[in-house]
Amino acid sequence: MTDQQMFVALLLFESTSPAPGYRPLYREDVVVLRALSLADATSEAERHGRRAETSFRNHSGETITDRLLHVVDVAPALSDDLTSPADLYSRFFRDIAAYRRFEPLLDGEPL
Repeated sequence: MTDQQMFVALLLFESTSPAPGYRPLYREDVVVLRALSLADATSEAERHGRRAETSFRNHSGETITDRLLHVVDVAPALSDDLTSPADLYSRFFRDIAAYRRFEPLLDGEPL
């Protein structure tokens, strides 16, 4: 039997509510998992994301629903040694202005 390999998955979730004035909130989860192949890892990432879907009432009594929108990426981990600081995943992009608009934490803006 082949040993399982470590993979990293990026899962995109959407948080919605029928409450008046509620603005959808999106989150990207980074998930580490082990699988025999990229196809198996992709299937497991999808299952993991579906299991994470939920609905709950917030402090204001509004129903909030979190759902998986998309498995954005699944890739072999860059390192599988987690006993010390390790790079697990790298992401590349070309438009830093778009990244700034989408990533509020880059400029210290609170969520």
